[in-house]
Amino acid sequence: MKTRLPNWAVLVIALAAGGLVQLAVTLGVVNAYIALIFTYMCIQIISSLGLNIIYGFTDQFSLGHAAFVGLGAYTAAIMTHYLGETPWMFALALLGGGLLAASVGYLVGLPILRLRSDYLGIATLGFGIIVRVFFENSDKIIPITSGARGMTGIANLTTFLWAYILLLLAILVARNLRFSSQGRACFSIREDETASNLMGIDVVRYKTLAFVLGCFYAGVAGGLYAHAYCFLHPSSFDFIKSFDPLLIVVLGGLGSISGTIIAGAAWVGVLESLRMVLPPDILEWRYVIYPVVLIVMMLSRPQGIFGTSEFRFFMPKRPAAPVPVADTSGVQADGAHS
Repeated sequence: MKTRLPNWAVLVIALAAGGLVQLAVTLGVVNAYIALIFTYMCIQIISSLGLNIIYGFTDQFSLGHAAFVGLGAYTAAIMTHYLGETPWMFALALLGGGLLAASVGYLVGLPILRLRSDYLGIATLGFGIIVRVFFENSDKIIPITSGARGMTGIANLTTFLWAYILLLLAILVARNLRFSSQGRACFSIREDETASNLMGIDVVRYKTLAFVLGCFYAGVAGGLYAHAYCFLHPSSFDFIKSFDPLLIVVLGGLGSISGTIIAGAAWVGVLESLRMVLPPDILEWRYVIYPVVLIVMMLSRPQGIFGTSEFRFFMPKRPAAPVPVADTSGVQADGAHS
């Protein structure tokens, strides 16, 4: 019988691994560029986990995810500019970015989450375009954003350890939601919304819950992004950028946390590796590889790499099998006759 590590042991090992990577970065064993790639990998996975909760858990097709990343990025950058650049203020700014994105997601979700499939995708696409136009003209309201010129002078506060710890927290929350009663309700809605409604599941409530939580993830990822690259431009959050997490979620498997992690790490790793080896003349062609892989995957394995399955340590522990009780009725009967 295979033994399974307790959840706390897995978490300790994961934290120790992240600490070792951060130590290697601090000591110069890993250079700053590689550290930035690892950091961006964590940020992209956090954002993709948010979309997986929205699309993978409840089948809400969203094309405006990058807009919520942008809302979190600009909010966090503005907060650290005015409130200070200490670690505590940075944590508060990340929380503020996530909460603003979640609040906007709630307000936007109230009217549009009653739509389904392609109609919901078109509505979120329209919202993403509105947000990008707002960013381009935001300097008229908040001058430090510089509007279409892009926001500069953002403090470099995001480290690999910050991004990694927040990624672990994001995974933990998504995992607990996935196997909770709320998560089962979300998956029921994904499989058949009409049947779920007839069974008494509050469809609008759970769809809103998933959408708001996914937007919170996006906002936190945006705050990390802003303080990792120290520059924000509206073009970084247009609807085209929403395809990155969408492709990651679809390739990894709709609803699979494990698939999102693996596909997100592979997406960033492959693109950045090609950036280092390809000549500048054909550098942009690296973006062709991922869609080709996606097409092949959809033809050969449409459910994605993992489908809805998870790594073993993500699964909830099964209750121990009951110990069979020996049948002593015959012995008692013999004793009575004697």
